[in-house]
Amino acid sequence: MKSYLEQAFGRGDVTSARMQAAIREWLNLYYGTQSPGEDAADRLAVLVVSKLCRTVFAEYESRTAEALAPSLQALDAVRVQAMQYALVGGECLLKPVLHGRGFDFVPIRRDCYAPLGRDAHGALTGVGTMEVLRHDGRGYLLLERRTAGADGLTIETRLFELAGEALGREVPLATLPATAQLQPSLLLPGVRGVGLAALRTPLLNCVDGGPDAVAVYAPAAGLMHSAARLEYQMRQEFENGASRVFASEDLLREDGYGRRTLQDDLFIGLPDDPANVGVTVYSPQLRVEQFLARKQDILRSCESLIGFKRGILSEVEAAERTATEITSSEGDYNLTIQELQAMWQNGAGQALELCAALGKVYGMPDLSFDAGKDLTMDWGDGVLFDRTRTWNEYMSMVTSGLLRPELALAWYFDLPHADAAQLAKIRKELMPQAAQAAPANNEEKKGETQIGA
Repeated sequence: MKSYLEQAFGRGDVTSARMQAAIREWLNLYYGTQSPGEDAADRLAVLVVSKLCRTVFAEYESRTAEALAPSLQALDAVRVQAMQYALVGGECLLKPVLHGRGFDFVPIRRDCYAPLGRDAHGALTGVGTMEVLRHDGRGYLLLERRTAGADGLTIETRLFELAGEALGREVPLATLPATAQLQPSLLLPGVRGVGLAALRTPLLNCVDGGPDAVAVYAPAAGLMHSAARLEYQMRQEFENGASRVFASEDLLREDGYGRRTLQDDLFIGLPDDPANVGVTVYSPQLRVEQFLARKQDILRSCESLIGFKRGILSEVEAAERTATEITSSEGDYNLTIQELQAMWQNGAGQALELCAALGKVYGMPDLSFDAGKDLTMDWGDGVLFDRTRTWNEYMSMVTSGLLRPELALAWYFDLPHADAAQLAKIRKELMPQAAQAAPANNEEKKGETQIGA
């Protein structure tokens, strides 16, 4: 049976069947959907995503040009939700919505849109979205198709009145107040792509090798299922290991709820001679240690596949580690965080660039953007980088006269320092005493040495 998008636009989802099944599996792992023979109480996917997301934005700060500051503020307001969507589904789209003199952003998770086309790099060239609307007791389906072209972005919009589970008949957009302002077909010149910024996890597709991005825990999905099955077995072990009292069949009576019980008047005190005891208590031994050892082994394997530092999911004390192993796991974790931070910075740059392009269409030419100059993100210290130590080294060089203080301050606050005007601005804002002492006509020498982060 054709999907709604195929019926409306003649184009279907280009995602392979294996990939669609994998996406459903990742979402089920995250949202705790129960599977036969598994206990999803551990919610390992939730733990993985929350740990990564908190670490990525632990010391996050961002700055941009004044005209785009409201849009960046709105983008930062949804950064955690967008990052979580991307980590769970592999990809998250950021839809800009005009708001005042800037843009708000709506994160769209992976199961809420259908890719209708991708280029060789995995970027979307066509995408379809679907929204269910209600009005006067009737259900309507708003379908939108975005297609990237050489002349700009083309947006096609269709509204259908639902007929049970079928798509039903197409109705004019003016039928509903919420869609009355929309146009059946709209061309936005100068807008590249599908008009949506994308967050894509930096992992090679391990499902079908296609261009779709994968969840951050996709390589460990099988181990997560094993952990859920083990948890189910442990629960069964405890339930089956509960103490049991054995009594003859004729002593049991059914109550009003169909439960078979022993009546109180059947219990009479007997001598302490074990031969006279009429019931036997059975309490089997539980295999707790074996289950816990296997669980720790699964969790350590998950840490290795995801790129976690050893001990985030498992117990560090479960096995002795050498100093080399500790350093290696910490380095892997730091690299994982850096890749996710780069993912957000790239997605945020796309979003602000899209705001600038849409601003020209909407008559806001002041919303210009250059990702190399107009967007600055500070992530703080990482595992392999100690800012305090580096700052002390720079200050020692300043004291010895080997480095100008303006350059050290430019590195610390991540400020531009390529020419004399930028250095003078640093002196004025951060070194007022030096700015007053400097001659008014003093010009900086060209080609000043720059400091990299």
